[in-house]
Parts: sequence; structure tokens; C-alpha cells
Amino acid sequence: MSTPALPLPWLEQPLQAALQQTHGHATLIHGAEGVGQYEFALALAQSCLCEARPTGASSPQLACGHCESCHLISARSHPDLIVVLPEVLQSALGWGSAQDEGEGAQEKSGKTRKPSQEIKVEAIRAVVQFAQSTSSRGRAKVVLIHPAERMNTVACNTLLKTLEEPPGVVRFLISASSLDELLPTVRSRCQAWRLPMPEASAATAWLQAQIPGLSDADALVLLAATGGQPLTARDRHALGLDASRWPLVPGEVAQGQSPSMAGWPLPLVVETLQRLCHDLSRVAVGAPPQYFPAPSLPQVPDLERLMAWSKSLRDLRRHAEHPWNPGLKVEALLQQARLVLRQRPAR
Repeated sequence: MSTPALPLPWLEQPLQAALQQTHGHATLIHGAEGVGQYEFALALAQSCLCEARPTGASSPQLACGHCESCHLISARSHPDLIVVLPEVLQSALGWGSAQDEGEGAQEKSGKTRKPSQEIKVEAIRAVVQFAQSTSSRGRAKVVLIHPAERMNTVACNTLLKTLEEPPGVVRFLISASSLDELLPTVRSRCQAWRLPMPEASAATAWLQAQIPGLSDADALVLLAATGGQPLTARDRHALGLDASRWPLVPGEVAQGQSPSMAGWPLPLVVETLQRLCHDLSRVAVGAPPQYFPAPSLPQVPDLERLMAWSKSLRDLRRHAEHPWNPGLKVEALLQQARLVLRQRPAR
């Protein structure tokens, strides 16, 4: 019986290595945000729970995809797996309310409430309760937390005791893209596993399969625009990022204009301005740009002005949930960028 292909082909080799080399009760999967951490963690969980391998085998093997356990995971209904996500990701990843374990695992204060971006303490209390229960299918229990940096401080502290001394056969798979935002006390209790960036050829082929008609050149532009992260490239394209217009953005921004960003959501505009600022800062210190083609960049302002602009954009991104008027905010951001990038008169 053949093993099913992974949805992200560049994960297969790292997954096989992780199954052989991660043996602790808690694994911290970290790496760039858009390379498939959640998919990797879920595939690792499925392999741990797969019932095709003999009981008592020294290490898990790739999930068969055909046993009852694998079918239950595909149906998002495995009794020995709990997946903890921010509310804003639950529906997109197919878990919805199925992971509401215990009272208040996810707050429900009305249909009009905006889904939370955080993993709250109620969800982690449900994890503690889940870890203390007996395995329903008699093989193991798995807790998957993604992305772990979304846990607030109270949630992190609630997890620590169970993470340090887990009862029974529970295994924790903790996914994070920003280790700096994760408490050191959480990191120290896990075996770290870094997920590498995919090779450009694999990422390009996958991206073209996701976006029909996308040329090789445009796929490479989208990958460069998102730091080589194929899942991020797919998602940004869906939000309006056009590979053919991406090189026009720096010149438009320098003029305080945004035709190539017309219709983009505010968070994508802010992210793009951050990437432009990042590239200009790299050029200012003699490094090549990362996101934009070098010829597309305007004259580089002094580094002090760029650092102040970077801090302003970073502060704004922290308040992304504020009910801004998007049109007015984008206009204000473009005027700020024009002032930062304006050419100084020659002396």
C-alpha cells in the first residue's frame, strides 16, 4: 500500500528526518512563516497516531493515509488529537468549533465578535484537561499548537507545568515562526526542529500548480516578494499582489502614489512598505535587496530616516486590528513614505 503524497512536497524529507530524530515529548517546529509549519506539524501528528505501524515500534513512520486513525484526522475528528489555533485561523484550516474542549475553550460572546488573533488561556486549560485523560484509541495523544507565538502570557504560563511533566503518552507539537516572541521557558522545554526553506524549483512548481497560468518568471517574482515563502506568495497573490506590477511599487511609493496597490487590504500595504524599507536599509549598508529588484528602488535616503520609518511601520502593524479607515490610512502612509524617500537637494 503506497504512502500518500504530502500536500507540500518539500516537507517529505524533513518529515522523515524528524520522525527519526525527534524523540522527546515536546517538539518545537520553527522556521519561516510561509513554508508549511502547520502542514508539517499536522503530518507529524498523523504519523505519530497512524495505526498501520506495529505497536511498540521504536519510532513513528510516515502515516499510511488509509487506516482509521488517518481518516479521523482527515475528518478533523480524531479523539486523541487536539489542535489549538487562534479563532481567526480555525475556519480557514478546517477545524472550526470541533476543537472546543471543555467550558470556554473558545469564547463565544456573540456572532458579531471579531475572531481573536490570540491563543487564549481557555484553550490551553482545555489542553491541560485533554493531556490528563486516557487515550481513546490506545496508541498516543497529540497536542498541536499553531502558531505558538500567538499564545498570550497567561496561556504560556498555564502550559508550562504540563509541558514539563506531561502525563501518560501525550506529545506536544508546537509550531512557531518567531522564536523571539515565545517565552524562553516554553522553548527550553522542547526539542527544537528547524524547518528549512524549500528549494526555488520545488516552490516555483508548487506555486504554478496553485495559480494556473503563472509563468516561471512571475512565480520567481512572487517568491522573491515574499522572501521565498511559497504559501505566503499564494496568499498575497490572492489578495492582489501582481507579479508584473511588483517592480513598479517602489517608484510609485516614492511619488506618494499606489496604483499597483489599489484594492489591497491595509495589512498588505503595511507589509509591502516594511519590505521596501527593509530593502533600502540593506542597500544603505552595502547589501543587496531581498524583496524588490535592485533597479526598481528609488534613491536611498540616509539610514537614520529609514530606521525611524521602520519603527513607525512596526508600531502600526502591532495595532492592525484597530478600526482604521483604510483609504485614509493608506493615503497617510504614502505621504509619509514620500517624505522619507524624497531626494535631498544637491549641495
